[in-house]
Amino acid sequence: MNRLIQSGLMFGNLIHVASPALVERYNRALKHLTGKTTAQTDFHIDISGFSPEVGDELNDPLYLNHNGVNRQFILLTTQQKTAPLLDAKFSTSRGILRQFIEANESQLFALTAKDAVAGELVNTVFDVSNPERLFDIHTIRIEADTTSGTVRDAEKLGALVDRFKTEPDGWHDDVLIADMITLAKRTGDVVRNPVRLKQMEFRQENFHTSHFGGMYVFRDVEHPATICAGDAVPGLPIAYTFALKDRNKVAKFLDLNGLVEPIVKARGIDASAILRQKMDFVVVDIAQEAEIDLTGATRRDIRGLARRYSDRLPPEWHALNQLVQWADGDAKWPRIASDHPAYFYTLRASDTKDATLVNMLLSELSPKDIRQLYICHKEAFYAAYRGWTDTKRAYVVDFLTREYVADKAGAREALFGHDAPLEEPKPVREDMITRVGPWGAVRR
Repeated sequence: MNRLIQSGLMFGNLIHVASPALVERYNRALKHLTGKTTAQTDFHIDISGFSPEVGDELNDPLYLNHNGVNRQFILLTTQQKTAPLLDAKFSTSRGILRQFIEANESQLFALTAKDAVAGELVNTVFDVSNPERLFDIHTIRIEADTTSGTVRDAEKLGALVDRFKTEPDGWHDDVLIADMITLAKRTGDVVRNPVRLKQMEFRQENFHTSHFGGMYVFRDVEHPATICAGDAVPGLPIAYTFALKDRNKVAKFLDLNGLVEPIVKARGIDASAILRQKMDFVVVDIAQEAEIDLTGATRRDIRGLARRYSDRLPPEWHALNQLVQWADGDAKWPRIASDHPAYFYTLRASDTKDATLVNMLLSELSPKDIRQLYICHKEAFYAAYRGWTDTKRAYVVDFLTREYVADKAGAREALFGHDAPLEEPKPVREDMITRVGPWGAVRR
């Protein structure tokens, strides 16, 4: 995994914590949330404040995410909003944290100037030891305050100020005035500079969870269903449950709910170019099987390999080639049924609120498309990477660095059109590899 880290494709865009003041604030918040502290004086954190180095030190990759639910967070700076969320158990968690930070950015900026803000993504479920418990999760509420309770004290002071203004004998209540002065020393002038974080709740109806081998839960659609990465889990409280391998059922579900559209019919993208690239990725798999060195391989080289090993090309390649020929006006429309290996390679998410989740699902259904797998489902990408030969790893890292990382926004626009841009990693210091290892605290 070192190659991924050095190229900025893993553990990237984390926030570097090195100053004694920030480390001290982090330890106060960590103690407040978990009862633990770190001896680290130089580490990196993600959007939630989770640090791979600290997790490795504590031998606990879930030190801010006990049982994988109700994730806790530590904010040292509002810059964390652009950081990734490492080892996310729920696909919605990063988006919720980012919205909270953006909605309270000016307040959080002021609060984190003096202290860390610690909090939790709270729901009514504290344990998901059985799959049915996932369906009790509906609303996520954020609770947050500084370690010294600035927000709580500001609310108390605000209430005291209201009493002082409205009670007839407020001017003569020495105890009330003394309490106001005491709180004001800790909070500042809450009349001129209110210290208040917005009370925010988020509905979590459609989501992916890594629990139980991976599950996609779609409740807020016309035809609800759960799709399991492994075998279908029986007895779930939802209309339909099936597995990724039930390709016809998955295809019917996506179609009935209007969640996907054919790439060749999507607006604002070069469908032929996207399909040709998918064909190249299929050829890379053939090259891996033939133990061919792909170092420095160009698109022309990859297509040369397709001609050289034409007898080994799988059904996915031939079906995509037929679709490209149709898109270029050189052939009839090919019939690619949902049980065909190429079917999900021909689709992308339609323009709905769940487009990101659907593209994540599609990336698992078309795993040879390494670019989509990396963009949409990094955990699945990292798991697949571990099983590749070194020559394929080198090619994939080179390709992603050269043709994706160089222009992330442009690549996403070309691929997905209507999808919103997504922040992606940038390189981190090399010594992190030595200190944490290629996986460190995010090992499964």
